[in-house]
Amino acid sequence: MSEAAPGTGDDAHFASAARAELAQALRTLIETSMTTPHATDDELRTATAAVASVTAALRPDSDLDRGPGFTPRSHGDYLPRSPVVGEASPMSPRIDWEIIDGRCHARGIFGAQYEGPPGYVHGGMVALAFDEMLGIVNIANGSPGMTGTLTIRYRRPTPLYRAVTFEAWVERVEGRRVQSRAVLRAGEVVCAEAEGLFIQPRPELAAEYFGTEGRDPTPKG
Repeated sequence: MSEAAPGTGDDAHFASAARAELAQALRTLIETSMTTPHATDDELRTATAAVASVTAALRPDSDLDRGPGFTPRSHGDYLPRSPVVGEASPMSPRIDWEIIDGRCHARGIFGAQYEGPPGYVHGGMVALAFDEMLGIVNIANGSPGMTGTLTIRYRRPTPLYRAVTFEAWVERVEGRRVQSRAVLRAGEVVCAEAEGLFIQPRPELAAEYFGTEGRDPTPKG
C-alpha cells in the first residue's frame, strides 16, 4: 500500500503526516465546493474569506518562482505530490496501490471533482490514472521509462463514488522500449483498458532532464 506521505527529497519536513492531513482536508473542501449547489452567496463569500486567510498564513513559506522547492532522490520521491496517488496532493483522489508478484494492484474512489459525463469519471482523468499505474509498475520491475504512447480503450463509463480497481503489469521489455498494460474495473465490470509504450532515455538525456545525484529507481510503496 502506498505509504502515508512517504519521504521526499531534500526537505524531510515536506511529506509529513500533518501535510497529508492538510491535503485530505483540502480534498474535502474541493468536493464540498462542488456538491453544495444551494449554498447562499453569503455562505460562499464567508468560506472564500476563510480560505484566503489560511492561504495567506501559509504563503510566506512558498516561493512559486523556484518551482516545487525540492530535489528528488528517486522516483518514489515524486509520489507524495502525485495527482493520482499522492498523500500530500489535494488534487489526488487517493488511489492506494501495492505491488504483488510484479503487478501493481490499486484501489480508490473518484469524487465530484473528477466528473466528466454526469455521474461518471472524466476520460482524461482515467488516462492520467492509467499513466501513473503503468509508470509505477514499470519502476517496480526495474524498467522506468518516459511515456511514448498511451492507448486507452474505454469499454464503459467509470462511475463516481464507487470503489474501482486497477491492475497493471509489464508485458515485455525490448532494449530501451517497455510495453505495459493495465485494466480498470468497477466490481467485475471492465471500464477501460490501457496499453503504454515507454522509452528508457539514454543516460545523457536522463541526466539532462532529471539530474544525476542519488538516483534510486525504486518506488516507495
